Amino acid sequence: MRVSRPAHRAVPVLCVSIVLAACSGKSKAQAPRAQVPQAPVPAASSPTNAENLVRALPDFSPLVERYGPAVVNVEVVEKAQPTTGGPGGLSPNDPFYDFFRRFGIPGPDQQPRGGQQPPVHGAGSGFIVSADGYILTNTHVVTNASEVTVRLTDRREFPAKVIGADERTDVAVIKINATNLPTVKLGDPTKIKPGQWVLAIGSPFGFENSATAGIISATSRSLPSDNYVPFIQTDVAVNPGNSGGPLFNMSGEVIGINSQIFSRTGGYMGVSFAIPIDVARNVEDQLVKSGRVVRGRIGVSIQDVNSQLAESFGLDRPRGALVASVEKDGPAAKAGLQPGDVILGVNGRPIERYGELSGTIAAMKPGTDTALQVWRGGKQQTVNVKVAELKEQPPTAAANANAKPGARQTDQAARLGLTVRALEPHEKDQVETTGALVVEEVAGPAASAGVQPGDIILGINGKRVKTVKELQDAATASGKNVALLIQREEAQIFVPLRIN
Repeated sequence: MRVSRPAHRAVPVLCVSIVLAACSGKSKAQAPRAQVPQAPVPAASSPTNAENLVRALPDFSPLVERYGPAVVNVEVVEKAQPTTGGPGGLSPNDPFYDFFRRFGIPGPDQQPRGGQQPPVHGAGSGFIVSADGYILTNTHVVTNASEVTVRLTDRREFPAKVIGADERTDVAVIKINATNLPTVKLGDPTKIKPGQWVLAIGSPFGFENSATAGIISATSRSLPSDNYVPFIQTDVAVNPGNSGGPLFNMSGEVIGINSQIFSRTGGYMGVSFAIPIDVARNVEDQLVKSGRVVRGRIGVSIQDVNSQLAESFGLDRPRGALVASVEKDGPAAKAGLQPGDVILGVNGRPIERYGELSGTIAAMKPGTDTALQVWRGGKQQTVNVKVAELKEQPPTAAANANAKPGARQTDQAARLGLTVRALEPHEKDQVETTGALVVEEVAGPAASAGVQPGDIILGINGKRVKTVKELQDAATASGKNVALLIQREEAQIFVPLRIN
């Protein structure tokens, strides 16, 4: 995330449990690769062990010297916001109330008159991708900005214009009026492997052009709030203010944008995430050309496949993306996709985790015909789908599915630990569901799996159930692992139950 501070710039502030931070871009520089000496580590008995060990470690100085000038500091003045009473607009009951107050942001008895907070200054990072001034940074760095200023390593400053920003990937493009600027070059994130050395350059806590190094911890990470980005996980020290800074490989190529950290304290804890540069470059191209990003969609909601769900559907191991619901009259519905299908591949490309499917489909142009490899009924088949355009929908209020009317006749599916009843017609209309059974009480396996009273039962192991008897029969015929399809408010999900 970007570092924020009050107008008088007393102290750089803050982060939360998941801290945003980074960006990506397109490069035209063709500089020679930075060379990193490699040597085997000698045995402990060698008299020159210490000297040889130092030589064996990577030397990042050529890379920092060559590409550090292309990394910039991005300073932002946010638009003034109406006050709501507490420091930073927070309630005294908010857990961050005291945190803000300790860092000098006015408290409820110190709020300025006039109904608005003073301007808040923030700082992040970015990197130059074209010599005429295009810069990649994070969307959250420039969100709600009234002024954006870019500072180069030679201390020149330029006002910047926000060309476009994409919230789903957290990639933004800004532009300064300058020429002959230093640029980065881009690499191929599909070739990276866990264990490889990487380097980050950015402005943590406002310390400009700071270099930190580490290794790639994992690739294609899916985060709960980011289904469109297969993140690169590293142990590089990334902190507030690193937002938008580049992640380099040892050849001096940008392979990602440092975007998020996982933290229980707000600071570095060894788990950071970067947006792959190919994802960011696709977003950049569209923002520069049209100011908006067009994505593909097929009209399904999906979830990951764990070992219990894999066994429930007869898969050899956990893999693919499990279809939890299919949008009525959407591309997937027209192609015949069903809840309980497991998508194992797209055009022959394997899908190991559900986040890979989201990113793959989103990158396709609307109108593209694509072949999905689908697991259904214990065998694999191909389903052809025409990709449509993803339209951003405004949020809607969810209906209350947990309201319990007066006493109703209930029945038990004891093996699952469920007590259920039939939904009344007016209840089905209220919650807009195709289900017929609602959970009254939970115990045993259902309680352990997180099923809740008010959940609507739609099916078991890919088969729809409409009556209590169908539910009981399906539970009796199931093995020790059951995939229970439920509707909770507006979402459909498969919940794995382990039966003792």
